Amino acid sequence: MKKLLVALLFFVSCFVFYSPPAGAASKQLIIINKTTNQLAYYENNKLTKIFLVATGKKPSYTPEGKFKIVNKIVNRPYYKENIRGGDPRNPLGNRWLGINARNTPGNTYAIHGNNNASSIGKYVSAGCVRMYNEDVKWLYSKVKVGTPVIITSSSKSFKTIAAANGFKVTGAETMPVGIVDTVLKKGSQGPQVVALQKKLTSLGYSTKGTDGIFGSNTEKAVKKFQKDNNLTADGVVGPQTRKALNLK
Repeated sequence: MKKLLVALLFFVSCFVFYSPPAGAASKQLIIINKTTNQLAYYENNKLTKIFLVATGKKPSYTPEGKFKIVNKIVNRPYYKENIRGGDPRNPLGNRWLGINARNTPGNTYAIHGNNNASSIGKYVSAGCVRMYNEDVKWLYSKVKVGTPVIITSSSKSFKTIAAANGFKVTGAETMPVGIVDTVLKKGSQGPQVVALQKKLTSLGYSTKGTDGIFGSNTEKAVKKFQKDNNLTADGVVGPQTRKALNLK
């Protein structure tokens, strides 16, 4: 009986006092490289998606280091100008993933959407990381509070950046930038863009060619179509614009 009790206590202590070693693998990981303005998302330590983002107007604006997602908010109000959440004028877009950068509780720095799709890929923010609304909505649905976030400026690969910060990850280093295939925007390429360009051209909105590359001319045509059809003229072909175009 005494031996059984000792064995039981030893078994329990293995769970109570065990803590994973430093640098242990995390199931989710976000890496933001300000040099390329790209965000890599890892699920189960495997590279899943790469997104184009916007970061600070000056290098010092968007903090660098190892942080965590500390809160998640749908349609966060823009308190500075008293703009309610969900308002098309709200510069924070439809999703907010707060991070604890510079000892803040997730109310100052975040990965969030925006109301100006043309700003993505540029250095324009006051410090936050902006994403296309459709992209951040997808990311929001996946990411959990506590997910590690690495922000850096580097010429290294995402895998090398992860390793330097104690994370062992896998997956190809190159993949199309963006998310759901049904969302087309500047930078998208492929047969769906060709179909979009042909559709716009047939409706009188010239894209100056059907090369399958969503560039400035295609973006201008999309914005004009959206404006003429009382849609948000952001140049992004999401579900509503697709429906209006009858684009399959």
